[in-house]
Amino acid sequence: MAQVHPTAVVHPDARLHETVEVGPYSIIGGKVTIGAGTKVGAHVVIDGRTTLGERNRISPFASVGGVPQDLKYAGEDTQLIIGNGNQIRESTTLNIGTVGGGGVTRVGDNNIFMACSHVAHDCVVGSGCVVANSVALAGHVVVEDFVILGGLSAVHQFTRVGKHAFISGGAMVTMDVPPYCTAQGDRAELSGLNVIGLQRHGFSEEQVARIKEAYRILFRSKLVLTEAVARLKAELGGQVEIDYLVDFIAQSKRGLTR
Repeated sequence: MAQVHPTAVVHPDARLHETVEVGPYSIIGGKVTIGAGTKVGAHVVIDGRTTLGERNRISPFASVGGVPQDLKYAGEDTQLIIGNGNQIRESTTLNIGTVGGGGVTRVGDNNIFMACSHVAHDCVVGSGCVVANSVALAGHVVVEDFVILGGLSAVHQFTRVGKHAFISGGAMVTMDVPPYCTAQGDRAELSGLNVIGLQRHGFSEEQVARIKEAYRILFRSKLVLTEAVARLKAELGGQVEIDYLVDFIAQSKRGLTR
């Protein structure tokens, strides 16, 4: 059986792998599933239809699977699905989804959510992300893989942040942030490329050079966006990192941070 501290309260219907550890005074609801090797610290609340994968670490006072902060929510049986190897630090909150947003809040693998960060209903967070202290993700936000969000930054609802982007501390993001880019300020504007992040994740010199040229065409030329994208396709199309960037732009609904 799982190692549950005597002061913890675990609903008999909760499904905990035998290697799970639950600390003092924590509460786990009846619709919760927790995978192998996950450690739940003291004073944690895990509720709702929440699924946690393997080897997650949840620090004291975190609230995982709480009801959405959405006035339209009326008790529907929605979900929070969290992958493997995540760190959920002190006083972090992650909410279940809403029917209007597809019913699922989803988190990938190997992310760190630092103290007091918030992931709202229907968000999708990829893998390998760093969500620093007191970051706030509003409802329906998409954060793709390997994004870094600096402390006290916030992302407006329905906004997307592309892979390998870097959001500076205190930034207020109200429009989609393209992949590979750095954004800062209130309201956030692009300030260059996350070159260090790209290098750390194995991008070659040739790939980085192409991304720099793409950034110049998109955001430093005097072309309107449609013209810039057409030029980008003509000159650099067929490369994986460029085709992904073009596709991200094509799917933007809120418009791009420029």
